[in-house]
Amino acid sequence: MSYHFLKIEHEQDKKKFMPLLLLADESEVKIMEYLGECELFYLVDSSDEIVGVIVLLQLDKNSIEIKNIAISPEHRGKGLGKLLVRKALTVYRERGIRQYVVGTANSSIDNLAFYQKLGFRIYDIKKDFFLNYPSEIWENGIRAMDMIMLEKRETDL
Repeated sequence: MSYHFLKIEHEQDKKKFMPLLLLADESEVKIMEYLGECELFYLVDSSDEIVGVIVLLQLDKNSIEIKNIAISPEHRGKGLGKLLVRKALTVYRERGIRQYVVGTANSSIDNLAFYQKLGFRIYDIKKDFFLNYPSEIWENGIRAMDMIMLEKRETDL
């Protein structure tokens, strides 16, 4: 199956991706806090079904942060998450970006493995980050408390 990588051009269109975005970030309030400042790209299959989304925030002239990435449940396990990340990093590499960062919860074991397989490395921990969320988040029997920060630099590519 073929997939197309597209960018949302109109700010108001970002909200239609909320169901997918909520798969990766449980707080609509938190999503809305960053969504307006970010670029949103999405992946569609050959039947024009939206299968995934990635949201990125440019931090400065040299770095971006992946704020959210989600693949619809019925399309997981096909390498589409990796495809989304690679396509997005290519866009930013062409713009001169040299550092890519992402944060995920200490409880997100699958996410930690996913990013490390893509060459990201842990560089920081934001203690108690998820204690500010409106309700507790639990994954894999572990409470999400800390944000594990990972990075990939151009020299790692």
